[in-house]
Amino acid sequence: MASIEEFDNAKTKVLKYILYKKRSENEIRNKFSSSIEENLLDDVIEYLKEANYIDDNLYIEKSINNFISLKNLSIKEIKYKLLAKGLDKDDIEDYIYNNKEELENYEIKSALNIIYKKRASMEEEEIKNYLLKKGYKVDNINTAFSQT
Repeated sequence: MASIEEFDNAKTKVLKYILYKKRSENEIRNKFSSSIEENLLDDVIEYLKEANYIDDNLYIEKSINNFISLKNLSIKEIKYKLLAKGLDKDDIEDYIYNNKEELENYEIKSALNIIYKKRASMEEEEIKNYLLKKGYKVDNINTAFSQT
């Protein structure tokens, strides 16, 4: 059993890490697994979850909002980026399902942006193949092309 002082020191370390930038539970575990004893790390993470410092569902929402405002990605690419962060697949899919219309509209706008950028150097068929490789849905690609 860890002392109160050890717990506070570990909690302070983890808090500094997550207050600098929001992190997923998996990122925290990866960062501190070698420097903080496992049971103590579990206790700290549980404490911080209860205090709402660690919330993977909120992390998913904020990450997706960041992607939407900064990048041109397909829904599939967003999903893979979040999975790479060690987030729960079911949580990601639930968020995508619950925000399907918004994400579909984003994917169409994103495809439109790519079409406008690539149009000077690529044929329409090449652009379609490029978008398909990036994980865009065929319906969204066709909708984007119909809007150009």
